[in-house]
Amino acid sequence: MENQTVTSKKVPMSQKIAFGVGMLANQMFPAALGVFIIVLVQDLGFAALLWGIIQFAPRIFDAITDPIMGFISDNTKSKWGRRRQYVFIGGILMGIAYIAMWQIHRDDGILFNFIYFFLWSLVFYLGLTIFSVPYVAMGYEISEDFHERTQIMAIAQFIGQWAWVIAPWFWVILYDPEWFPIGADQGVRELSVWVALSCTLFAIVPAIFIKSKSTLDRTDFLPINATYVLKSIKGIFLSAFEAFKIKQFRKIAFATFLIFNSFNVIAPYTFLIIVHYLFNSDPASAGSWPAMHGSVGALITSFLIIPLITLMSRKMGKKRAFMVSQFISIIGYILFWFLFVPGKPHLFLYALPFHSFGIGSLFTIMMSMTADVCDLDELNTGKRREGVLGAVYWWMVKLGYGVAALLGGLFLMIVGFDAANVTESAVTGMRLFYTLLPIAGVIGAVMIMKNYDITEQKAAEIKKALIGQRKQS
Repeated sequence: MENQTVTSKKVPMSQKIAFGVGMLANQMFPAALGVFIIVLVQDLGFAALLWGIIQFAPRIFDAITDPIMGFISDNTKSKWGRRRQYVFIGGILMGIAYIAMWQIHRDDGILFNFIYFFLWSLVFYLGLTIFSVPYVAMGYEISEDFHERTQIMAIAQFIGQWAWVIAPWFWVILYDPEWFPIGADQGVRELSVWVALSCTLFAIVPAIFIKSKSTLDRTDFLPINATYVLKSIKGIFLSAFEAFKIKQFRKIAFATFLIFNSFNVIAPYTFLIIVHYLFNSDPASAGSWPAMHGSVGALITSFLIIPLITLMSRKMGKKRAFMVSQFISIIGYILFWFLFVPGKPHLFLYALPFHSFGIGSLFTIMMSMTADVCDLDELNTGKRREGVLGAVYWWMVKLGYGVAALLGGLFLMIVGFDAANVTESAVTGMRLFYTLLPIAGVIGAVMIMKNYDITEQKAAEIKKALIGQRKQS
């Protein structure tokens, strides 16, 4: 049967932008969460281990829900297609849960706040799964063209990067007594409302504006009633594990895990290093510098790295563009060791263009590569499984984020960080992790990707074979 949702034609810019607006929600929620989460340690007294657990445990939850959602999304028969309705419902659920989980008060105590936040975070991550798995699959199936896929992901990442431009300024707002005289815990209660409302609107844009054909007449879909899904959980997870049998997909997933995981372990240390090393443990004196680090880096990514990576990918191929960009990022991590200088915070800005190549290029290239793998998977299995492959890939991303949070908390314990009494050895330990850990992650990812073999020529051969296969079915 000819695939009814994938097209190799030029995708209208309006469709690319609509998909990209969804990416803004997909990235703003975790970007804001990464800023807000500091309040749990800095202001509400959470131990570093609790801080890690509260971010890692939902990843176990995702391990169950993501593959199931991928299966449901791939096999939905509906006049709206396979994805749109879930993107809409998930976006609304995320917004409601995000507001609820930040309504925490210092006087309620650490234990109550931990349990309350943890339970609502599970609801939030359920909404994120319902939204993100079908949403990402939408992007994989918009086009079959090798370079068009990269441009679609580049536009989405360009729009999504504005989350990282905006979110760092929440640090400034949260710790400004003129905004929130009671403290940053008051700040997250109020600011979460505005973040959730705006992100919910961004999330439902793809559901409303991206075109999709009815799937009511599809005869190759499996039933998704509750009884069948429960009986077929084993098959669903076997299908997810089968994704790792595709060596190209396995390389993409594990390389992404290493880079994203190592980056996210040290990302929260940015605020801590700037405040406690550059400004002698005075958040008020640090002012906008923590925000400048994230915001300037994201602007560089949006206006320099993503367009440059798109060009590099077209000129030298996706794999080589990935390799070059990651090696450039190593220079940035090395420079951070030398350019975090007390009294001269502006110096770290010079490391940002190099540093931004790492994460800035990662998802633009890897999501485009994953779309190519979906074609290979169809050629081998006869099925379009963007939902399953997307679910597994983004579960690896979210697992990386959770592992990073757990390790981040563990490493803070190892270096002896205590917000009430920050020692020189603790700061030095954080700085060592800040430079060395991401470099190790990049080197590991490059080693994994060195034999990745889906070139433009091979992608064209796969597409030609698919056309013949579809005509025969």
